[in-house]
Amino acid sequence: MSVVRKIRVLIIDDSATVRQTLASILEADPQIEVLGVASDPFVAARRIAEEIPDVITLDVEMPRMDGITFLRKLMAQKPIPVVMCSSLTEAGSETLLQALEAGAVDIILKPKMGVADALLESKIRICDAVKAAAGAKLAGSKRPVPQFTRPHHHEPEKKLTADAMLPPPVATRAMARTTESVVCVGASTGGTEALRVLLEALPPDSPGMVIVQHMPEKFTASFAKRLDSLCAVEVKEAEDGDTVRRGRVLIAPGNKHTLLERSGARYYVSVKDGPLVSRHRPSVDVLFRSATRSAGSNAVGVIMTGMGDDGARGMSEMKQAGAYTLAQDEATSVVFGMPKEAIALGCVDRVVPLQGLAGEVLRAAHR
Repeated sequence: MSVVRKIRVLIIDDSATVRQTLASILEADPQIEVLGVASDPFVAARRIAEEIPDVITLDVEMPRMDGITFLRKLMAQKPIPVVMCSSLTEAGSETLLQALEAGAVDIILKPKMGVADALLESKIRICDAVKAAAGAKLAGSKRPVPQFTRPHHHEPEKKLTADAMLPPPVATRAMARTTESVVCVGASTGGTEALRVLLEALPPDSPGMVIVQHMPEKFTASFAKRLDSLCAVEVKEAEDGDTVRRGRVLIAPGNKHTLLERSGARYYVSVKDGPLVSRHRPSVDVLFRSATRSAGSNAVGVIMTGMGDDGARGMSEMKQAGAYTLAQDEATSVVFGMPKEAIALGCVDRVVPLQGLAGEVLRAAHR
């Protein structure tokens, strides 16, 4: 029988200030409890031997043993969902990609102090990342995913919709079919590895694609370069005005909304600042709404692994405009939140395992 309780978190960081700040942020969420803190992996190992946490937040650079080494040992011996906690540096982004490949569930930035809005956004992202990690399926692990409390007295923060970035699509506006389709993809927790599987399976002449993967700024550029080195298609971090064309995949930069635009027969992207939409920036809902307005029935929408509902409303709008829509199935999703919400709205044409997604995308684009 599933145990209903709070998510227990162990914080590992060599900075006492960071440990204290993370603890106060997490303890303020009624669904989370801080099980303990540790200044390095050796202290953490003794704490884990006493009681196993549901989630670990792990610093990358620590004395005596670095975070990546500890992560690999942990995943080999006792898999526990790990969220990597990093400073905002481009130099560290390669290391964090190694952490994701080694089994980390997600990346968060250390809290931004001093500016109220920045700190609020940090709190939202940190708590959401921990909650997503708690429900994640780990590769090779038989760990049952516990059921956690969702208190009735706690009202979540008001979420902005895509209206904050662009007006709703006009229902009567028809978009003529063209010879070129454009593919728009949304992913979150578990998406870095899932996107690698999808993109590695695409041929070099695949339809143009725009991706929103929830990831902090500075890390999307390294993520795109990593994928570019592995895939037959060109993969790059989107820049304002970039053309969406065959054989090219554009990944929305972290902390920026990315919209699909159209000028004549040419598709391109706009990269913009703006508020969090559906608790995210970039937001899948923003990308999908822009695809509805600019591509209509020429678009293919894909929603993949991730917590929450970002993308569900946008996919519903795409479907109403005649786009073909796909969702990753539960069995292959690390977190079956975003696909589940879109399926519940009745706006998904096909639910597909990750390994079959590339083929379905190509068939949908050529339909």
